[in-house]
Amino acid sequence: MTAPLSPLLVEEAVRRALEEDLGLAGDITTSACIPENATSRAVIAARRAGVIAGVDLAQAAFRLVDPAIRTSVDHGDGAPVHVADIVMHIEGPSRGILSAERVALNFLGHLSGVATATAALVEAVKGTKAKIACTRKTTPGLRAFEKHAVLCGGGANHRFGLFDAVMIKDNHIAAAGGIAAALCAARDSVGHMVKIEIEVDSLAQLEEALKDGADVILLDNMSVTELKEAVALAKGRAVLEASGGVSLDTVRAIAETGVDRISSGWITHSAPALDLGLDFL
Repeated sequence: MTAPLSPLLVEEAVRRALEEDLGLAGDITTSACIPENATSRAVIAARRAGVIAGVDLAQAAFRLVDPAIRTSVDHGDGAPVHVADIVMHIEGPSRGILSAERVALNFLGHLSGVATATAALVEAVKGTKAKIACTRKTTPGLRAFEKHAVLCGGGANHRFGLFDAVMIKDNHIAAAGGIAAALCAARDSVGHMVKIEIEVDSLAQLEEALKDGADVILLDNMSVTELKEAVALAKGRAVLEASGGVSLDTVRAIAETGVDRISSGWITHSAPALDLGLDFL
């Protein structure tokens, strides 16, 4: 189960998308072809198997175009679907359904693609202690929704933005004057409730980060052999996160090294949209 998306965030994002699509003149094709009083029934159905996310945004698209459109959900966020499974029933003014169709499917297909990609990685590491997490590599303006979709796929969220956790990367280390200097400055600056993560790319750097008290250590682009050595070296003193080179082909071997987290930017920035279609009945 995932927490519902904020209605305020949903409405703002969907309004922007509808304004972009409808422009100054509205849907001139539908207005020209479809009688004003026509009504229709339609369904959104899966054309490929996957995991659904983004139902709230799809429903909002229809509602904002025409409040007379009614929707009912057969498969909500987090639900697995097979080919031909119905995600949503839609009924109401034909013009409104047609005008909202693309915006609804854009949100639903993209976010379901994120959920589906996440679920595939989660399934691949089943039986290990590793959890799949997303990153800040998200589509501008859609981060809240893409991170929600990751949860729908069974993954975990990394920090939401620059404001809710300290993550010291290689350029921070270089600018601060080293790992010890960066960690010490961060610890002195933030409150005791804020976790501090640091990125390392060698076992020597890992030892230094462990000595200086990092809460979480990101093992950047390490080989499976190095990851195993890192887990043995850390002995549970910090949460270990593996990142870099994560794919369906590699994720199982990474998980079996004993790391706690595996982060992937691919699941949000490059996941293919799930093929969903709207069909009139």
